Amino acid sequence: MIRIDLPPWFIFTGLFVLGAIVGSFLNVCILRIPQRERFWESLQGLWDRPSHCPRCKTDIRWHDNVPILGWLILRGRCRNCRMRISPRYPFIELLNALLFVVLFWFEVPVGWNELTASCLYTELGPQAIPGLGPLSPTTFVLLRYVYHLVLIEALLVASFIDFDLRIIPDGATLPAMAFGVIASTAIGRVHLVPAWFQSPALLNDFRIAVPEALHPLLTAPAVPAWFSQYPHLHGLLVSLAGLVVGGGIVWAVRIIGQWILGKEAMGFGDVILMAMIGSFLGWQATVVAFFLAPACALAVVSVSWIFRRDRYIPYGPYLSLGALLVLVGWQRIWPAAERIFSLGPMLLVVSFVMLALFVANLALVQGVKRLLGIDVDPEEPDAVWTAADQNQYFAGELADRHSGRWKTNHDWPGISSGRGTLHQERWRG
Repeated sequence: MIRIDLPPWFIFTGLFVLGAIVGSFLNVCILRIPQRERFWESLQGLWDRPSHCPRCKTDIRWHDNVPILGWLILRGRCRNCRMRISPRYPFIELLNALLFVVLFWFEVPVGWNELTASCLYTELGPQAIPGLGPLSPTTFVLLRYVYHLVLIEALLVASFIDFDLRIIPDGATLPAMAFGVIASTAIGRVHLVPAWFQSPALLNDFRIAVPEALHPLLTAPAVPAWFSQYPHLHGLLVSLAGLVVGGGIVWAVRIIGQWILGKEAMGFGDVILMAMIGSFLGWQATVVAFFLAPACALAVVSVSWIFRRDRYIPYGPYLSLGALLVLVGWQRIWPAAERIFSLGPMLLVVSFVMLALFVANLALVQGVKRLLGIDVDPEEPDAVWTAADQNQYFAGELADRHSGRWKTNHDWPGISSGRGTLHQERWRG
């Protein structure tokens, strides 16, 4: 039984305030991490100097930096130079505050409730296999909540950077990935389901299709016994398996898309992002999140494409949304997914078949486009170096055309006029 004596209104109010404060720091991460290419430099840039106005360089006062309220009091303007402050800053703070509350609402049963009330409860979860060990149910759900909260924060930063610049820098994903592996190993009981399990009825279902020499693989225990004997080692296995499978799926799509489409299908930042998701959720939940992402993307892009017909979309936010849906809906998603993941060794065969079907469908779509006369490889417009570009280039290379030269008294004014420096040269004279 989970025992939380604090009243719900107090818990949710505190989480909302804390989420808004952390959201203010996330705004700094979203702005500063992409400014530097090197990993360590991008992280060091978070503490270079306090938050300041980009125009007048004035440091923002502490009472103006209060999340959400500070922006409302200033009416979206800098106190010093009256420069407009984007409303996205309080929006991210509000969004993060709501995520703190929503995730707690779904994951942690408030009051005196059982673990079964959590959205992450399953019969194969750590509360049943291998057991909570020295952790009380209350400590367990709170640790798991904080663990998943770190994932949500990293996903939020990566998503907004991807929206802005269509890149996902390592500074937004690698620190969280390292935390996911280390915390999963240290706690040993924050996984959703075991790293491996299979149905006891596999031999009866596939006896005819599988050679007799492979039958021992189908009669293995449903869950390996050493998972409960070494929970910390099992936690490390869950995290590493999710990291490899999550990154491997996107890497495979990236390679296949490059081979068939002749262009980059998914960026390398998406590979690292999915590997980070896998280090927190394990490989089974990560696979589910990967297949939920296209549905999320289709629902959003089909509407936005009407107003902005862009062939390229940032995919990281939809991978992040798929991971969030897996977390809050795991108790409902897992009964349908369990039938697939309980196939044990036969899951490898299913994976190869699905991969082959993916390649065939992608090639078929490209073939149909060619038959219909649709350009499957539109060329990007080549940049044209115009006369104005040439003049601007030389003007930048030689800011003062009289530098190192004798200036005559019969200089034609049209030369300096064409360069836009006529009045400047007259003033100097």
